[in-house]
Amino acid sequence: MKRKLLASATLCALAYPIASSAQTSVTLYGVIDEGFDYTNNVGGHSNAQLASGFAQGSRWGLKGSEDLGGGNKAVFQLENGFDVNNGKLGQSGRMFGRQAYVGLSSATLGTLTIGRQYDSVVDYLAPLTANGNWAGYLLSHPLDNDNTDNSFRLNNAVKYTSNNYGGFTFGGLYGFSNQAGGFANNRAYSVGAQYVSGPLSAAATYMQINNPGANAGGSLAADDTAFLAGRERVWGAGINYAVADAATFGFVYTHTDLNDATGSVYVGNFANTASSLTFDNFELNFKYQFTKAIFAGAMYNYTLGKFDSAAGNSKPKWHQFGLMADYQLSPRTDAYIQGMYQHVAGGSAAASPLDQAYITGADAPSSTRNQFVGRVAVRHLF
Repeated sequence: MKRKLLASATLCALAYPIASSAQTSVTLYGVIDEGFDYTNNVGGHSNAQLASGFAQGSRWGLKGSEDLGGGNKAVFQLENGFDVNNGKLGQSGRMFGRQAYVGLSSATLGTLTIGRQYDSVVDYLAPLTANGNWAGYLLSHPLDNDNTDNSFRLNNAVKYTSNNYGGFTFGGLYGFSNQAGGFANNRAYSVGAQYVSGPLSAAATYMQINNPGANAGGSLAADDTAFLAGRERVWGAGINYAVADAATFGFVYTHTDLNDATGSVYVGNFANTASSLTFDNFELNFKYQFTKAIFAGAMYNYTLGKFDSAAGNSKPKWHQFGLMADYQLSPRTDAYIQGMYQHVAGGSAAASPLDQAYITGADAPSSTRNQFVGRVAVRHLF
C-alpha cells in the first residue's frame, strides 16, 4: 500500500511542472556582434581595432511570461550587455544594464512594467531611423544626442505600453528620482505613439529629464547619461514608406534641448557651462532589399547645433553620410560592412569642444573637422 501511495505521489509531483510549463515560457536569447574597425583620425592618428556591438549591441538575456488566466500574463525581461573582445560587462559594469523589468500584461488593457527600461523615443521613433533600425550604433546622430540609439536607459521606471489598435500603439514612462526631499531631482518622463498601416509607418515622441545624473539613485545615473545638464528635453517625429516590399524611404526630425549643460560622456566636461545647448537633427534614410538574404542602406543626416556660454557662442553644423550592406549567411548569422563620414562646419573651437568631428563609435574626436570610420563584421543571433 505504501509503495502505491509513494508511486502516486511521485506521479503527481512530476505532473505539476509539466502542466505548469504549458502556461509558462522562459527564453534565453542573445546577439554576438564582432568586427574590425578602421578610423582615419583619432586625435591625429589612424586607428585599426577589433570592436564589439555596432549593428547591434552584443548581449544575452532572459525573457518570459506566465499565463494568469483571463487574458492576463506576468512578464519579465533581464538583458545583459557585454564586450566580446574582453568579456567585460557593458553599461558601466551593470549585470543587466540593457533592460531589467517585471510587470503585468493584459489582452485588453495593455502592459505595465517596472524596472530599468527604454524610453518612448527608443520604443516609437528610433525604429524609423537608420541607427535605430537596420544600421545601429555607427550611424547615430552626433553624440547620439536624441538617444535614438539608446545610449542610456531609465532606472526606477514605471512604463505603460498599449495594445495594437488597428495599427496604432502608444505608451509612456515615468522614472522616479528616488530621493527624499527631491522628488523632481533626476526624474524622467516620456510619451510616444506610432501608427503602422500597410507601407506607411509614422511616429512622434517627447521625453524630459530633470537634472540627469544629479543623484546616484535617480532615473539616470551620471555614469549612464549622455549629457550632464540642468534639464534635457527631446522631441521628434518621423515617417517611413515602403515601395513594393523592397525599397523603404524614411525621414526623421528630432530636437534636443539642454539647459546648463556641463559635459557629455563623449567629449568630457565643457570648458564653460553651456546656458543653452541644442541639436536639430534632420535624417533621410533609404534601404533596399535586393533578395531575402541581401540588403543595402544609406543615410544622410544634417544636424544644426547651438552652444551658448559666457565665454562665447558656437553654431556647429554636422554633415553625416552612412552606408551599410548586409548578407545573411544563415537564418541566425550575417556578415556586414559599414562606412560613416562626418564633417563639421561652422562653429568656434574657442567656445565649444563640439567643433571637431566625432563619430559615435570612434574612440575619440578627430584632430580636424572630418572623420571616417569603416567596419567589416559578423553577427550571430541565438
